[in-house]
Amino acid sequence: MPTLRGLEALRAFVETGTVSRAAQRLGRTQPQVGRLLTALEDELGFQLFDRQHKRLSLTAEGREFYKHGERLLQGHDGLERFAAQLRRGDRHHVRVFAAPHVTQAIVIDAVSDLSRRHPSFAASVNSRVRIDIDSWLGQEHFDLGITVLPVSHAGFETEEFIRVEAVAAMAPDHPLAVREVVTVKDLAATSFIATHRRSLVQQQIERQAVEAGVVLSSRFETQSGMIACQLAERGLGCCVADPFVARSSGTPALVFRPFKPAIDLPYAFVFPAWQSRSRLTRELAAEISGCARTLWSVIARSFGEPGSTIP
Repeated sequence: MPTLRGLEALRAFVETGTVSRAAQRLGRTQPQVGRLLTALEDELGFQLFDRQHKRLSLTAEGREFYKHGERLLQGHDGLERFAAQLRRGDRHHVRVFAAPHVTQAIVIDAVSDLSRRHPSFAASVNSRVRIDIDSWLGQEHFDLGITVLPVSHAGFETEEFIRVEAVAAMAPDHPLAVREVVTVKDLAATSFIATHRRSLVQQQIERQAVEAGVVLSSRFETQSGMIACQLAERGLGCCVADPFVARSSGTPALVFRPFKPAIDLPYAFVFPAWQSRSRLTRELAAEISGCARTLWSVIARSFGEPGSTIP
């Protein structure tokens, strides 16, 4: 098991670029940091660094290890912050984790509204992408998480608070903007902006394409739903997006249309099962739920489709 000091030395080296600057950050001497890095390499049993001309650089294995080690350090940082809050007697602090688009579209407004009602309320709001949920659930310390289901992780309780549907998003002058409903066959007949193959929406789009016997042509691709919406606003194609992603992408000119068959996106709160929920945690969850329902109602009304209501 690598030591915490060794991991901290590795992080300081990666973030500063040299052993000398890492030593300055950590308040240690350069030889001390060098010994910590060498000891870490010895503990792991594989080469973390290439050593050329008295300079260190990460090997491919070193880069891969650092990705995992950094998540462990983030968890440790969060635990230290929580311990500091307990020492201060701070019982009004809520630690929130959510995907960046959820934070921008919903959480910030909810935190702002709750803070006006409770002057003592404090929060730490951090973001993690949905694809990495298994990592942050296991290693982060939080009171309230927000994600799209499914989640299967021992030790956590989930409560669905809203179910939205993915929307077709495009520029106002896009050929599909005149449609009341967009289907996968419509996407196949135009330029479709594809997103990450591991995303829930993209997986459902590809499944529908196979079932419909059509081939999607993607001139533009991106791993980010927000970037897909930005490309769509510039007339480069049509994308299918989580509506909260679309609304947080900084694309006010986008036109939304219902996508059918519907791709359901059930949003849920995630609570650590081993700790009780504070009153402010429950109030913030209720505030977030209300903000989400209001936003989805606005998006659904923009469809112009009778019967578009909050699920």
